[in-house]
Amino acid sequence: MKEKLVNFPRRTSLRQLRALGAVAGTGGVTTAAAQLSLTPPAVAQQLRLLEDALGGVPLLERTPAGMRPTEAGREALAALGRIEAALADCAAAIETLRGVEGGRVAVGVTSTAKYFAPFALAAFQRAHPGVEMRLSVGNRQQVVAALEGFELDLAVMGHPPDHFPLERAVLGPHPHVIIAPPAHRLVRRKAIPLGALAGETFLLRENGSGTRDLMRRLFGAEVDGPRMEIGSNETIKQAVMAGMGIALLSAHTIAAELRDGRLAVLDVAGLPALRQWFLVRRAEKRLLPAAQAMWDHLARHGAEFLPALPGEGSPPALRQP
Repeated sequence: MKEKLVNFPRRTSLRQLRALGAVAGTGGVTTAAAQLSLTPPAVAQQLRLLEDALGGVPLLERTPAGMRPTEAGREALAALGRIEAALADCAAAIETLRGVEGGRVAVGVTSTAKYFAPFALAAFQRAHPGVEMRLSVGNRQQVVAALEGFELDLAVMGHPPDHFPLERAVLGPHPHVIIAPPAHRLVRRKAIPLGALAGETFLLRENGSGTRDLMRRLFGAEVDGPRMEIGSNETIKQAVMAGMGIALLSAHTIAAELRDGRLAVLDVAGLPALRQWFLVRRAEKRLLPAAQAMWDHLARHGAEFLPALPGEGSPPALRQP
């Protein structure tokens, strides 16, 4: 088996690895074949050749949900991600030899950061109108997965992962507060102890959300009351305004509602919880000219676009950097 593994680079092809990626992504050989414009037997043959090159180690296993990668399969898929990223870098480098204006950039933004990141990206776009931008918005788990899979050049998020190497730049403070409807019984109280929130219905983001993770770390089991899971900040805000419960949210998602008096912040002891906004990229990913220019722009000017809370100045939509 050792000799076969030594020969792995010479005995495999990108076609075989892409066949594995298609089957793992779609869950079946037939659907993968349609995606690759091949016949199912051709896809199956590519998988057999790849497994042979790895000494017969199974790369896929059947589950009730379809074909899923084994641990060895995940290693091969990680290699595919690095190869595809390198090929994309090569193509983009050739395309952008004439400079920043001809490139493209893939940017990831966590759903909480969407309240300010588009303003910063728009400023970059005005300065570099020839750069093609692909913007992906998702929860923390989704953005981390895209970074890990080399799908993004850079990302804006509040809690960077620590299980793979990253370059990071701090953009600015990121406070989190408990929000309630303006008529809530606790709105006028000061230094509210956590115990006073017992029995309150907490509206939570979905698992995989950075805000949900922060709620778990801050409160643990100290707040023991009814809980309702809601999949977006916007829906949580509407539900709080309707009196369905209270919620821990980024203060940067509620600036407009606070100014309009549609939401209130509870003065809970120990809050706001102050985190940071980060600009991140994979440490081993080479940034091409357009992506490097965007990194420099966001690192230098990103803090200027953080939403202003009441009393802190004008909102980002009114700023003209």
